[in-house]
Amino acid sequence: MMKFMSQRINVILLLVILSAFSALAQDKNETQPKAELPTPDIANGKYGEFAANTFDLWKAKSDKPTPLVVYIHGGGLASGDKSSLSANQLAQMLKSGLTVMAINYRLTGEAVFPQHYMDCARAIQYARYHAKDFNINPKLVGATGGSAGGMTSLWLGFHDDLADPNNADPVLRESTRLKVMAISAAQTTLVPELVEKYVGVLATQYASYNNGKMFGLKKEEMTSPKASELYKAISPLTYLTKDDPPVWAIYSIPDKPLTAESTTSEAIHHPGFGKILKEEMDKVGVECKLRHKDDGQKVNDDMVGFLLKYLK
Repeated sequence: MMKFMSQRINVILLLVILSAFSALAQDKNETQPKAELPTPDIANGKYGEFAANTFDLWKAKSDKPTPLVVYIHGGGLASGDKSSLSANQLAQMLKSGLTVMAINYRLTGEAVFPQHYMDCARAIQYARYHAKDFNINPKLVGATGGSAGGMTSLWLGFHDDLADPNNADPVLRESTRLKVMAISAAQTTLVPELVEKYVGVLATQYASYNNGKMFGLKKEEMTSPKASELYKAISPLTYLTKDDPPVWAIYSIPDKPLTAESTTSEAIHHPGFGKILKEEMDKVGVECKLRHKDDGQKVNDDMVGFLLKYLK
């Protein structure tokens, strides 16, 4: 009996020790700082007249001009910074011969739609104008970003070319067209009827979605005809046509209907946005590879592989 009790106590002690080590390891992982980005070849370069119009550029090592991928950060068009670029994704893109440009742009409060988008468009034009200095091929430009950064990437990719051939500013004469987009957790439409159908009404309650600030409107104006037109104008899918670039898209929120316990953040990043994207792209015959983080594939390998497919 005493031997049995001794063995039981030893087992309990072992479980306690293992549990403690597991908790310590978990705490270490949760508090582990994000990997730092390497020093860029150009840090805080200026692509426009506003203070927020800055960029970092990492040049891929090559004697020949390389493709360029422009990273557009998320944050609901109201927050965020270019430093949110994933160090692992950056390393893999550079290793694969892709030059990377991470940009800041004016945020809501300083900007109203379409100024956020126009800043990002100008960054692409600026890169093309300085293609020789950056050692990039101006014909091979793609964009990537998460959430609102992904939405911006899609809007620029689907929109008609914003180049103004007769503009006094030579930068604005350059093309804004993209060859490919790779986006994560992106909003593909903000048209309320479509969002409610494919995601749920909860998504329309997200703060920066309905407070009117990104449009320069008051909250009580967000049910007006003017707001309806602006929701349509800000939505990437409004501009999708058969001659637009292919898209790689990934979502991380569980692919199931929203519930009473769901948050507005989960709603605004729901895979339903990806489903309508793929449906509409399939209709016009443009490739859309829709991914989910739980599908068992390596994210960075697949994303960079997709970019290379269209940038080489």
